[in-house]
Amino acid sequence: MAKKTTKKSATPGTRKAPAKKATKPKPAPKGKATREHVVAQAKADQENARVRDEQAKSPDGMTAKSGGERAMATSASGAVPKPKKQKKASGLDAAAQVLKDAKQPMRCKDIVETMLAKKLWKTDGKTPHATIYAAILREIQTKGADARFKKTDRGLFAFRGK
Repeated sequence: MAKKTTKKSATPGTRKAPAKKATKPKPAPKGKATREHVVAQAKADQENARVRDEQAKSPDGMTAKSGGERAMATSASGAVPKPKKQKKASGLDAAAQVLKDAKQPMRCKDIVETMLAKKLWKTDGKTPHATIYAAILREIQTKGADARFKKTDRGLFAFRGK
């Protein structure tokens, strides 16, 4: 058997000493503030007071930017804001509209067919009639007398007139 030999990287006594870490200035002890801390606090208080005064003087309660412009200034190009999109009717809103127009009780399958034919509602679901049925029942359950729907018979719903 051969002896294993290990190779030493340096001769004894030539090791490098670890580098010293930079020391951070110690924070002021609790209850005792250093002059730097007091000066920094005073500057921050002055800046806060200045901003508060600017906000009080401005008509919209906002401070001016350094360039003399308001923070919420309009664009220089005079661009017209986009018109708001018309909110799409929910399934319940469309069902209420269909029942209001029908003026008679309807089944959920008929309500959904009418909603889709009139393009009041759009869905990719497999059972939209079950969705509308559950939503109508939930509204009746939660709102009670204030609900837009009333259940007239098994599977039939009518518009309550509110």
